[in-house]
Amino acid sequence: MPKLPPIADRRVRPAGVPKDGGAIAQAALVVVAVLYFARELLVPLALAVLLSFVLAPIARALRRVGIPRVVGVLAAVLAAVAVIGMLGLVMGRQLSELASDIPLYQYELNRKLASVNASGGLLERAQEMLRGLADGAEQAAAQRPEPAAANAAPPLLVEVQAPPPRPFELLQNIIEPLLLPLATFGIVVVLVVFVLLYREDLRDRVIRLVGADDLHRTMAAMDDAAYRLSRFFLAQTAMNAAYGVVITLALLLIGVPQPVLWGILAGLMRFVPFVGTIVAVAFPLLLALAVEPGWTMPLLVLVLFAVSEGLMGHVFEPLVFGHSTGLSPIAVIGAATFWTWLWGPIGLILSVPLTVCLVVLGRHVERFEFLEVALGDRPPLDPPETFYQRALAGDADALGEQADTMLRDHRLSAYYDEVALPALALAQADALRGSFAEERLVAVRARVAALVEDLEEEVEDDQAPQKPLAEPDGDDAPPPPPPDPPPAPEALAQPGAVICLAGRGPFDEAVAAMLAQVLRKRGFGAVAAPAELLRGGDLTGFEPSKVRQAWLCTVEGGGSAAAARYLLRRLKRRFPDAVTAALVVGAPENRLTEALRAEGAAAVELEVGSAARTALRLLPAEAGTQQRVPADGQALS
Repeated sequence: MPKLPPIADRRVRPAGVPKDGGAIAQAALVVVAVLYFARELLVPLALAVLLSFVLAPIARALRRVGIPRVVGVLAAVLAAVAVIGMLGLVMGRQLSELASDIPLYQYELNRKLASVNASGGLLERAQEMLRGLADGAEQAAAQRPEPAAANAAPPLLVEVQAPPPRPFELLQNIIEPLLLPLATFGIVVVLVVFVLLYREDLRDRVIRLVGADDLHRTMAAMDDAAYRLSRFFLAQTAMNAAYGVVITLALLLIGVPQPVLWGILAGLMRFVPFVGTIVAVAFPLLLALAVEPGWTMPLLVLVLFAVSEGLMGHVFEPLVFGHSTGLSPIAVIGAATFWTWLWGPIGLILSVPLTVCLVVLGRHVERFEFLEVALGDRPPLDPPETFYQRALAGDADALGEQADTMLRDHRLSAYYDEVALPALALAQADALRGSFAEERLVAVRARVAALVEDLEEEVEDDQAPQKPLAEPDGDDAPPPPPPDPPPAPEALAQPGAVICLAGRGPFDEAVAAMLAQVLRKRGFGAVAAPAELLRGGDLTGFEPSKVRQAWLCTVEGGGSAAAARYLLRRLKRRFPDAVTAALVVGAPENRLTEALRAEGAAAVELEVGSAARTALRLLPAEAGTQQRVPADGQALS
């Protein structure tokens, strides 16, 4: 189990963001203005960069098989252009076939609507209401008096006929609407070729712009970001293409006309968040209603898209991408709205890829960390910070939900050590700064005590699964915790054999309650006691002669080292036949822990889990002597 860092290192650190609010507002306005007014330039550039992310793995694969770099890049780009052109030709042909059959489909839709109206349904009543409103408006207009005109002449009918277009004008009318899309497409192709050919040079220039003080870390971050984005966009393109093929084959089997068109549309709409699925299903559904006299085909279309979207969203995409694209749902909605407002339909299609790029930038560049916090799907607060925030807010339900979620895969002692106790250390730090009002302090303590009481029915600690709460990185991975010792011996299993005494700090009673609870789940007869017990408090339920272990439980900062030593001396005098030890939360190996060991503590532990394991080795000795257990957990005689 990793050691807890000092309290100062566990405070909620603000994300990397400029401190001056005016500078932030000015920078945001400048960026939005540039994105809006320079969209004619930036849209092709964004398309080229995203397409280069898709084609970069293909170009690298061609180079690995021995194809020269220039030839491989040109082959990858030409293949992409061929695929896009083929899709455009197929969609154009399918649209022309659809246009020729539209009158037949319109007749069938009108017939179905008439059959629905004949049943006296909602549509008929709505039409009657609209017809009544229109008749009333016409009658009001007819009754309005018109101004009299002297010697009014009857109006003359004038018809303007344009001359037939010349051949050159006809050709211009056909080509002119296509010039801008073709020019944009050509610019995108040229930019993709140059980005793929000069990828390393562009990377070096970016490093020079952002600074190269730590060249190794900068290179690692950029390579990781480029690799992740390339894999993500290529996998997303491949999965959407496969989805379009499946939809095409399924619509062909159902009998919907132009299935290739709707399959291509469904694959493209997978890039559009939220509304993409609605658009993809709307057109084939309307066509199915117009083609078949009955209702079987429309129902099959609805079932097809419902099942396919469910499988893609909950089975295949999590297997390929992980649990999500790395974006929060609110960020996806906001990004779709923002980019659509800036760049129109192209912005809607590019909204998710562009936002993913921003999140990756925030993940690897410290000054842009606020982008990951605002847009990413990672929890904005660490589990201890979330625990503390819920306790401050008095949200008992949220505290219970967090505990239930983490205890599905983690032991109770691990939950206490890595979530609850660090949260108490944060609370203790705020108490030292005088941030707590008395009523808020009482409320937080009551909320934590109620949570500990609710967790009394959890499974035995040594029977629960053990899994790290956070994935460690590389060499920082802590060693696996030692296996659990056997259950407590009979001498320590008697009720009241182990006492967990709280210190004088405001949160020490919660620490004592947590340790006593974990010890009870391991077979100890452990009870928690307040600090007043050492000042002549009521000993009802505590027989000093039966106490075999006494643990002083405190949070660092709740009192001075001298006060902790004094409590330990009083604890030893009050229970002379017991082995005394200490649990100090939030303290590294420092003066406080050394002072407690110098005072005669048989062990000083920093976590509940290690304290529970040490308790089995602290057996009562004869003649009033005690075993000493150093920090590494090895018993000394």
